[in-house]
Amino acid sequence: MKLVLPFEQRQKSRLRVRLENGEEAALMLPRGRVLRTGDRVKTMGGREVEIVAAPEKLLHIEADDLARVAYHLGNRHVPLQVGDGFLRIAEDHVLEELARRLGARVSRVEAPFDPETGAYSHQHDEMGHGGKIHDHHR
Repeated sequence: MKLVLPFEQRQKSRLRVRLENGEEAALMLPRGRVLRTGDRVKTMGGREVEIVAAPEKLLHIEADDLARVAYHLGNRHVPLQVGDGFLRIAEDHVLEELARRLGARVSRVEAPFDPETGAYSHQHDEMGHGGKIHDHHR
């Protein structure tokens, strides 16, 4: 069973969701937890649900001095995905212009967004998974 969510929803600690099969559920996570593609959570009934990042409208950034672009974006505290030779951020015309002024090549893509969680994030709760999903059987 899968749960497809955009980044904004994958960082909420309490959320009503609809599983891929159409079933409604309530997601309850420890505060500060960000779900990533491939994470698995268990339902209160013991079923396992795989988390999938939904495609989102992003800016794909490449540059000869990618570290400089990452530094300036990081100073703005925006969620930032770091890939092999590229950065990705949510579409934002101000940040797009900043990246271009720094010499970056910017294109628009629709792709799963899995930004860095930061050095101080909590990856797992004491149970070793991302939280609980309360089933709402009808």
